[in-house]
Amino acid sequence: MENDIMNHNDQDGLIASNMVEGTSVYNRNGDKLGSISHFMVSKSGGKVSYAVMTFGGFLGMGTDEYTLPWSKLDYDVNKEGYVVDVTKEQLDAAPRYDRTSENGREYYEGVSTYYGA
Repeated sequence: MENDIMNHNDQDGLIASNMVEGTSVYNRNGDKLGSISHFMVSKSGGKVSYAVMTFGGFLGMGTDEYTLPWSKLDYDVNKEGYVVDVTKEQLDAAPRYDRTSENGREYYEGVSTYYGA
């Protein structure tokens, strides 16, 4: 039974978190912006609120991470990735995710405001 849950696919509209991590993110022009590193889930509501996307760099060096409101990502079955209404220039100017800090409420409110979510 546990194995069935771990291998659950998205046939029921659900997908395992490890299947989301690493998924490519594209803009509306089809340019690859990065890939999902991980996502943030509300402790109390259990809903995904934000995705953290890696962008740029080479072999893990110089890579930036950006937080995107989950509501801004649309899954495209043909691309097998997520699509967002964001240009590379907008992403460059966006608030960066910092693994070394708390990234508290003020940070996430700023992210939501930046993307109009």
